[in-house]
Amino acid sequence: MKLKYQKVRILVAAAVVLGAIGYLAVTGAEANKDYYVTIQQLQTMGNQAYTRHLRVAGSVAPGSITRDGAHANFVLVENDRRITVNYTGEEPPPDTFKDNSLALAIGTYGRDGVFHATGLQAKCASKYAPQQQKTAGAPGTTAAAVTTPAAGQ
Repeated sequence: MKLKYQKVRILVAAAVVLGAIGYLAVTGAEANKDYYVTIQQLQTMGNQAYTRHLRVAGSVAPGSITRDGAHANFVLVENDRRITVNYTGEEPPPDTFKDNSLALAIGTYGRDGVFHATGLQAKCASKYAPQQQKTAGAPGTTAAAVTTPAAGQ
């Protein structure tokens, strides 16, 4: 009888531990979920936009970047849509964060119409474009002289 009681206690303890682990896994995954949206989708989401952790991408509008240490304010543009972003991350914006660069802001949309980013990723589109090959005779290039050995040498 005593052996059966110990088995039941072990099974109950194991069920409690597994239940706690399952609960933490589900709630942790929900808390860290980011939704990728376009600027147009963000502006038409209604109240859902204010309650979710979001990722928004676009091009940085030229002349819109103002920096203050690790913080930056700028405008993201996608087609004819614009959104103001206030970045207050722990690290300064990346080196590739410049005018006309592609940027991904990670954070929340405020009722003030500003996207409050805590994460920022950027890449310079020209850095990843294929290089143009120069052709002989084109401006800025020089043609190499080709010499052939003379007969009998």
